[in-house]
Amino acid sequence: MPASQGLFRASMRELLDLYNLRKAVIRQRLSGFRSLRKTSKDKIFAELCFCLCTPQSKAKAGAKAIHLLEKERLLECGTHAQISRTLKKAGVRFHNNKSRFIIAARKCFSPSFIPTRDAEMTYSKILQTRDLLVKNIKGMGYKEASHFLRNIGCGGELAILDVHILKNMKRLKIIRSIPKSITRKQYLLMEKKLKAFSKKAGIPLDELDLLLWSKETGEVFK
Repeated sequence: MPASQGLFRASMRELLDLYNLRKAVIRQRLSGFRSLRKTSKDKIFAELCFCLCTPQSKAKAGAKAIHLLEKERLLECGTHAQISRTLKKAGVRFHNNKSRFIIAARKCFSPSFIPTRDAEMTYSKILQTRDLLVKNIKGMGYKEASHFLRNIGCGGELAILDVHILKNMKRLKIIRSIPKSITRKQYLLMEKKLKAFSKKAGIPLDELDLLLWSKETGEVFK
């Protein structure tokens, strides 16, 4: 057996063992995401802002920032300076730009973007919603839009291709290399490859995302 094939099999065994260990926690977290979709528009908007905060920043820093902004009601009416200062305090990188993104999103985001009834939750509708978010929300690319939709229970079939996921995709030979920048076409192609892998591994895509993320960070977060 070639050495590379042996390493791949070892990686797969490790992944499946970790999945069996964390499956219950992952499913519990996904259940919480699904319940968020049926909460208030303010909570949904807060989750959108969290996803705007996460690029090149730690997820926990983004979560801390949103908690502080909600506590002071700054998501609804805070100025650029107030929001930027809070993001910086929480450890969010590029806080000035992300403050501007939040204020711009506040003006144009509508909960009507989001499917709310189970009958609306078709795959084609979710893809349309993702495209709509990317087109209308400044600072939101396909990764962030997928993250947001997953976190409100709408993105079970979407891939969140952040650095943690891409590293594991390369390790598992799903992709050959990690691109420096990702076009829409590349994103959709890599998403398709990860979906095929999830089916082969017997792990639903949303569960696989949290599994790979936790494999890199040591915990199941969001």
